[in-house]
Amino acid sequence: MDALIERLQAALHAAGIPATDTDFAGILEKGFLSRFADVERLLDTVDQEQLPDTLDATSLPVSGDQTDSGDPSLPADDLNTIMGVAEELRKRTLSSVEVVEWALEQIAKKDARLNAFQIVMAESALADARAADAEIRAGTIRSPLHGVPIAVKDLFDVASYPTAAGSRIRAGVMASSDSTVVARLRAAGAIIIGKTRMSEFAYSPGSNNAHYGPTANPYNPERDSGGSSSGSAVAVSTVMAYAAIGTDTGGSIRIPAAHCGIVGLKPTHGRVSLAGGFPLSWSLDHAGPLARSVADAAVVLQAIAGPDPRDHRTLRPESPFAVSGLLDDIDQVRIGLLTADGSGQAITDAARLAAMQRVADALAERGATIIPIDVPELEALRLLNPALLAMEAAALHLPWLRSRLDEYGEFMRQRILAAFIYSPVDAVRVQQARANLRRRVAERLAGIDVLITPVTPGPAPALGIPTPTSFTGPWNFLGWPALSLPTGRDENGLPCAAQLIARPWCESLLLRVAQHAEDFIGHLPLPL
Repeated sequence: MDALIERLQAALHAAGIPATDTDFAGILEKGFLSRFADVERLLDTVDQEQLPDTLDATSLPVSGDQTDSGDPSLPADDLNTIMGVAEELRKRTLSSVEVVEWALEQIAKKDARLNAFQIVMAESALADARAADAEIRAGTIRSPLHGVPIAVKDLFDVASYPTAAGSRIRAGVMASSDSTVVARLRAAGAIIIGKTRMSEFAYSPGSNNAHYGPTANPYNPERDSGGSSSGSAVAVSTVMAYAAIGTDTGGSIRIPAAHCGIVGLKPTHGRVSLAGGFPLSWSLDHAGPLARSVADAAVVLQAIAGPDPRDHRTLRPESPFAVSGLLDDIDQVRIGLLTADGSGQAITDAARLAAMQRVADALAERGATIIPIDVPELEALRLLNPALLAMEAAALHLPWLRSRLDEYGEFMRQRILAAFIYSPVDAVRVQQARANLRRRVAERLAGIDVLITPVTPGPAPALGIPTPTSFTGPWNFLGWPALSLPTGRDENGLPCAAQLIARPWCESLLLRVAQHAEDFIGHLPLPL
């Protein structure tokens, strides 16, 4: 390990970054270099052919999304869901002002204990709600989101508000215009009620934040809510907002959703624009919804998805996403159930194994075929996702690391300093490895439509402790869509969840399968 520290010291010195002995000690203590040798050994085995590193749908057995204008028979549940409240708004038995006032009351009652919101936009939200009510009275209903309060993670720009991205460095940076996802939510009639807490610069799968504090799990405030979209998950779990937008670079939508008992969807890379959102890793970042039901996640995705000239990652030829077919049969769908993950260790604990099996049993009841499957490539994927993330994040933060190092919190500072252990050659080799693994995983799963895995290897950890990205990070590395589905609670009352994964651009199929499982299993009760 001394040789690694010497290598890191030399790299940081060459980059002009004034790291301290305390930081090097913290890097070792936190294990930020613990798997570097494993990554290097893996990269040494990579085929050096010059494969393109693109998410090329034409090379995959993609079944494609439906593109009709929407499904009028979307399930409407209760008033804790978008679909439930949207029906009451449509019938005008509720007003948007009443819904927003109720959400603001929940924030006032709960957020001091949970710490989910960075900014509460009460005045503007009520003004927007009054405008939504006027439109609805006039017979104009833009979408199921019309008049519904939605929260956004505080790395997305909202005009006239700061975008701190969980940091001290950006705390005073005011947004002059809306990010694309916020603009699209507004166009769908949604009410932006506030901006939610997150880990610093989104670089932790826990809620730990040295500047703004952790975000507590609503099912047990001594446990963590997961990260980095911590506040988004807690706001939705407690109905302080009816849905929220998060980002996911290694699991930052799905992990908080799993810990907080809600649905979290990471779409295909490039499905949702990240323009106006502060980045972490340009090739691994995804934006997507956190919601209380599968149907709610679907309608939010429909509002925010699609090509955006401001984000070239979205300018692809694939069909646009539209909500459709959530209630169609799944008797021809082939479901893979993960039996081993390539690590040689137990996949997960008993509660999460039971959660996976519960989803498989539900889908089998609905006519799907269940196929046990091993995906040995997962071990390589779980090694390489954080390695690539480290390299891309280090490049982004280099100017501030040179000039404002002391303004980073300890965890963020030491984790990103550790990223300089990688060389420029490693950056090329990891791209070659990704292209190779995309091909191999597509071939292995050619007979599978949707794969079931754990979301996390265990329950929510203690408050402020990050959750491993063992099962979530691989799908960021590949860019495939994945969804966290709540399945119940464990013996300690903490939420359990399973992860569903589909091939690129197959969100409609993914959501349809998830909808059938949710119908069979039911929703998790609200936290007390």
